[in-house]
Amino acid sequence: MSKELKEYGLTHEQYNVLRILKGKHPEHICVKEIACRMIEKSSNVPRIIDRLETKKLVKRTSSESDRRETVIVLTPAGINILEHSTERINKLMDKIMMMDEDKARELNGILEEIRETEK
Repeated sequence: MSKELKEYGLTHEQYNVLRILKGKHPEHICVKEIACRMIEKSSNVPRIIDRLETKKLVKRTSSESDRRETVIVLTPAGINILEHSTERINKLMDKIMMMDEDKARELNGILEEIRETEK
């Protein structure tokens, strides 16, 4: 999946933020709520948003209800790149799902070994 995201200039964390924003689109969402919804809780959400904003994939504004709060919204470019990258990832997942049972067991064993070495 990293390879597919890299083709779009995205990291896993950036992709996750874009998906979170898409789930609320066209509404804005505050940085704190994005952080709560992240898969990787240790992610530095403001830094991720900075990078997405530099790429013009998201836009920061002040909350209408509380000017001290910053809210984030997807830009049309952000929606576009999310749709294209998700399409590529879905194709990859389809290939993985077509794996026969023996290969799936072998892959699970390898992944379990990796998890054990990370502990």
